[in-house]
Amino acid sequence: MTDDMIAFRGLMEKSADADLLREMIGFAAQRLMELEVGQLTGAAHGEKSPERLAQRNGYRDRDWETRAGTVELRIPKLRKGSYFPFFLEPRRLAEKALTAVIQEAYIQGVSTRSVDDLVRSMGMSGISKSQVSRLCEEIDERVQAFLERPIEGEWPYLWIDATYVKVRQAGRVVSMAVTVAVGVNTDGRREVLGMGVGPSEAETFWTEFLRKLARRGLRGVKLVISDAHEGLKAAAARVLSATHQRCRVHFARNALAHSGKSGRRVVSALMATAFAQDDPATAKAQWRKVSDQLRSKLPKLAELMDTAEEDVLAYMNFPAAHRVKIHSVNPIERVNREIKRRTEVVGIFPNEAALTRLVGAILLEQSDEWAVQRSRYMPLESFAPTSDDPLVSLPAVAA
Repeated sequence: MTDDMIAFRGLMEKSADADLLREMIGFAAQRLMELEVGQLTGAAHGEKSPERLAQRNGYRDRDWETRAGTVELRIPKLRKGSYFPFFLEPRRLAEKALTAVIQEAYIQGVSTRSVDDLVRSMGMSGISKSQVSRLCEEIDERVQAFLERPIEGEWPYLWIDATYVKVRQAGRVVSMAVTVAVGVNTDGRREVLGMGVGPSEAETFWTEFLRKLARRGLRGVKLVISDAHEGLKAAAARVLSATHQRCRVHFARNALAHSGKSGRRVVSALMATAFAQDDPATAKAQWRKVSDQLRSKLPKLAELMDTAEEDVLAYMNFPAAHRVKIHSVNPIERVNREIKRRTEVVGIFPNEAALTRLVGAILLEQSDEWAVQRSRYMPLESFAPTSDDPLVSLPAVAA
């Protein structure tokens, strides 16, 4: 016992480094094995006793993969019978709990340095960045299964938006676009359908992103709602044969930038008169009337309204019960804010895989939250087909 205490005290007197936790685990494991073997043999190591039940027969080396790294063990052998340490059973409960804490901390956007402080607060000696990353790789299987799952049913409405985060790539820090797609199916249920990570929002990127969704089974898309992305608009028409809706809220912000501070309230009220109409024809007529009113004093704004008319008012061709939800990207804004909040804590991601791991876990969490909600995002009865249903007649309207 004295020798054990001296060895333990020697460990504790070491400076806090990356190997200390591993050495402490090794010391505790070796002590536990000696106690277990002592009970099996009926005597301590080297002790002469008439009550001895078995003789020791040296040691066999074995590497123990722990969450703190690889620990080298010397497992005692017996001349009669066998011995196997109890703690080498796969994934004991305490180890699972520690892994879950670290994974949850990472998913919640806690930086690896803060995770190290968290582990220390649990009475351990800390954990390195590489160890945190290794622990979090276990999340990959669930995230990939979620992001690559088959998409079933029809999804009339698809919201797409992107946010930017910083990632290390080939020794440089680059800004990567994280694109998220959220859909509503004909049951009125909302779900995260996919995500993509790319260097830009060019048409080639959007085309590949939508094709991947289509390969997984996405069909029945009638309207794609996003910000003003010409590449996405072209890709949506080519891949999904869908109409594009430009976010009305984002357009209004761009429009007010051309109106000057004194005219913002007036311009906002004038545009609202077009949005308040009950059908596409009167909405377009009022839109053109407003743009003509503004043309003499605000020619740039009038020109902007002329070019954006079809995209901004596309939602008017759909059921009135849906318009309040489909005229903007608000349904996906909250998701993007949550992604931004958690990724900003991390700062710069070490690679694209780490980015996908965190954002994918956030999206999985969000989709699960929507799945258990009792109320539908859109009323089920509003999807009932009729002879003049815009959802049915959309291809003719889009043409």
